[in-house]
Amino acid sequence: MRESFGLSAALATPFDADGEIAVSGVIAQARHCLSNGCKSVTLFGTTGEGASIGMQERQQVLAAMMAAGIAPSQIVMGVLVDAAEDAAAQAREALAHGVRNILLAPPSYFKNVSDDGLFKWFAAVFAMLGTHARDVIVYNIPSVTMVSLSISLVGRLRAAFPDTVVGVKDSSGDWPYTETLLKTHGDLIILIGDERHLARGVRLGGQGAISGMANLLPREVQAMAEKGVDDANVERFVGELLRYPVIPSIKAILARMTGDESWLAVRPPLVPMSKDDFDKLFAVFGALFRAKAA
Repeated sequence: MRESFGLSAALATPFDADGEIAVSGVIAQARHCLSNGCKSVTLFGTTGEGASIGMQERQQVLAAMMAAGIAPSQIVMGVLVDAAEDAAAQAREALAHGVRNILLAPPSYFKNVSDDGLFKWFAAVFAMLGTHARDVIVYNIPSVTMVSLSISLVGRLRAAFPDTVVGVKDSSGDWPYTETLLKTHGDLIILIGDERHLARGVRLGGQGAISGMANLLPREVQAMAEKGVDDANVERFVGELLRYPVIPSIKAILARMTGDESWLAVRPPLVPMSKDDFDKLFAVFGALFRAKAA
């Protein structure tokens, strides 16, 4: 029986005063998460502003993490681009270094695309990966991509590429979809991206999560992701967080928790969280997780 996926922290990405990735901050955050319940860390997913991170930066950070002693088997690489050639290039580079998985989002520029079109795009990526193709988790996050991965499309991909497509990260926030996915594709690694549904999904067979909240509350999210333990405080805070721009919000809280203001920076077109919004959100965080906020 294969080992459960567990919890992967969807790492936020710190930037220095020149807008470059603060590599030492990435490594420190990865070590913190891995030491506090995460089985892996995910680089350059949604929380990590992956669509803003180019190939050279990806290579630099991955090399630095491995040089710092973080095993590639503890790293998932997010790939969030539209051109199949670019997606294959980013995935191939990471897979060649032995990363655990690729988190592969569908193309998002074109809207109202069909399942047939999406299938052909994924097939093109896998063809270009060739012998490197393995351990791909497809990423359903329609609130960001405006593209939904249907239950039937997931089945088609699994049937056509059984040695490549191993799972789905579902960040739809749509519980009926999540429930159907778990019931229909229980042979896949199903990861729940919305922490409000995480514990319930794990109890139905989900294997864990790639979670942005794990940057802030790794131990709490670990219990949800590995044991299916409900956490009303985490669920309440996620509901509050979604009232604000999520990426700047998580980074602003990290800045307060760590005392490192480099976490406040985001890459354009994103902008930092306003002080008024942060004060409101952090008041809720502090009320729910007072020891963490201190």
